[in-house]
Amino acid sequence: MSKTRILVVDDEPNNQRILNYTLNKAGYETLTAGTGEAALEMLKEESADLAILDVAMPGMDGITLLQHIRTIQKYKHLPVIILTGSGDDAERIRAEEAGVQSFLTKPASSRMILDTVTQLLDLNAKD
Repeated sequence: MSKTRILVVDDEPNNQRILNYTLNKAGYETLTAGTGEAALEMLKEESADLAILDVAMPGMDGITLLQHIRTIQKYKHLPVIILTGSGDDAERIRAEEAGVQSFLTKPASSRMILDTVTQLLDLNAKD
């Protein structure tokens, strides 16, 4: 059985390193992109079981990326976690309208991220 693959999209290399370390240590395989555009290209070639998207990125933000992901038949129901540095209600509403399953505010602890990943993967497996 292959490892669960998680797409990590964040423009900050340090955030990428922390997320990759946390997820890899927990037994997940990660795919990493620094922009929304790069993530969409990656999804054409690779498959993902869950995505963690940063909101504030240059070019395409994480919520716009989520909207694009939802137009891909294969990823209509991909579990997605949005990570944000702000607690903006308008941002949260936009993410929910785009179909996000979970919303975490940075800095999110490794435990919180892993608990959320596990919960979403478990829910998705039951569908």
